[in-house]
Amino acid sequence: METIQNQSFVTEFIFLGLSQNPNIQKLIFFISLCVYIATVGSNMMIVVTIVCSPTLLGAPMYFFLAFLSLLGASFSSAMTPKMIVDSLYERKTISFEGCMIQLFAEHLLGGSEMILLTAMAYDRYVAICKPLHYSSIMTRRICGILVGVAWTGGFLHSTVQIIFTLQLPFCGPNVIDHFMCDLFPLLELACTDTHIFGLLVIANSGFICILVFFLLLVSYVFIFLSLRFHSPEGRWKALSTCGSHIAVVVLFFVPCIFIYARPHTDSSFDKMVALFYTMLSPLLNPMIYTFRNKDMKNAMWKLWKRLIMVSDEK
Repeated sequence: METIQNQSFVTEFIFLGLSQNPNIQKLIFFISLCVYIATVGSNMMIVVTIVCSPTLLGAPMYFFLAFLSLLGASFSSAMTPKMIVDSLYERKTISFEGCMIQLFAEHLLGGSEMILLTAMAYDRYVAICKPLHYSSIMTRRICGILVGVAWTGGFLHSTVQIIFTLQLPFCGPNVIDHFMCDLFPLLELACTDTHIFGLLVIANSGFICILVFFLLLVSYVFIFLSLRFHSPEGRWKALSTCGSHIAVVVLFFVPCIFIYARPHTDSSFDKMVALFYTMLSPLLNPMIYTFRNKDMKNAMWKLWKRLIMVSDEK
């Protein structure tokens, strides 16, 4: 706390939000609340379904999917409730400490998801390109290590971002033209030249996103090339699974690259992109994996029937 007091005279920030129109804010409240409930509900439904199904939980792909859904629910919970509450008030404020916590949570969960998506791509690569060695490579221990690496990588990435931010002096303006705390809007309020900090943000977030996204695309090129030697049935099953993962990868990386891989601009479009990856992307992920996955739908149906039988017995 001493570092914060020495570097900043600002004790709170004021969000401008998505709109200043009271009628639009009511609409934002209703839509955001519905999307948030659907996001948390659908993601946690996937987590519970996989955890309650030993067959799915024992498969690396679904083991990773459970953690991806948990990250989706957590990411949405770190950003959306504040925006929902703010839409009820004309003056939208957040304390300096609360802003730093929100910033840390955003990059912790976002960085972890980026690494987890990479681990899921590696799982698909081994399953399709090295099927005879799959069970010996993707063991439960390796899966646990990869999840641990995802959390550790996200923590280190977020810690670096927070260290950068805490070095900035905030001594005057405290109005953020956004609905949440993020790096570029905060840089605009700093009472110093932030050119170097902006480049560090692009290097630590934008460049990493581009690099990982490119590597993932290259890995899927190798996967698709190897499918030539599979049977038509195996090829279709692999394409279906990879198609779902590619869709999730695109939904995650493209908005992040747009936000962090270029200098910040004061445009409402930036806020719309941020709204997409904080609210809509976590909602779409479970839909993409569930609606196109026969095993998940069967497991959900069995879990639902089990719950009905338990309720009838009571």
